[in-house]
Amino acid sequence: MFEWVARQVAETGLMGVFVLMVAENIFPPIPSEIIMAASGFAAARGEISLIGVIVIGVLGTVVGNAFWYEIGRWFGMDRIRPLVARYGKWFAFETEDMDRAERTLKRWGPFALCFGRMLPGIRTIISIPAGMVLIPRPVFYVWTAIGSAIWLSFLAIAGYWLEDHYDRVQHWVEPLAWVVVGGSIAAYALHLVYAFRRARRRRDQA
Repeated sequence: MFEWVARQVAETGLMGVFVLMVAENIFPPIPSEIIMAASGFAAARGEISLIGVIVIGVLGTVVGNAFWYEIGRWFGMDRIRPLVARYGKWFAFETEDMDRAERTLKRWGPFALCFGRMLPGIRTIISIPAGMVLIPRPVFYVWTAIGSAIWLSFLAIAGYWLEDHYDRVQHWVEPLAWVVVGGSIAAYALHLVYAFRRARRRRDQA
């Protein structure tokens, strides 16, 4: 996967980085850990600008998250709550989870948005409740950009400085990416089981 991403970036330049990062944040096909490290590697080989990689990576992340934020803002809590109550268990997300996310974002909005950008599985999902609770657009976009810049800069610079050790980059990033993907799937599966058990207990007590 690393080699394929590095080749795509070399062939398509910054536009390729942008498209990959937007896609990663709308529906994560390839983890940002691979995209940005491979882009940093391409920058070290002189095929692309390192600063450009970071700037475009952040821009792609913000655009991808804007998609979910604006959907959440358009739906709003009042409109989404009945849908969550009825269908949420199929997505391991129920009204209790929504209430918890709402309280967290209202209390720790900027910090949650910034720190959440560095957490696999959280960094995209958090944009939906952020829109639902009507976190102001300037707050959402600024703190999403700051958190993204920190994490993506680390990944791109790591790929850049390890250019002379291509095997190390590949061996470090690919397992990390698969751990991220596998961990997200496992967390979702466990949360899904918990959601069904919680729903069953609620029915038994009714």
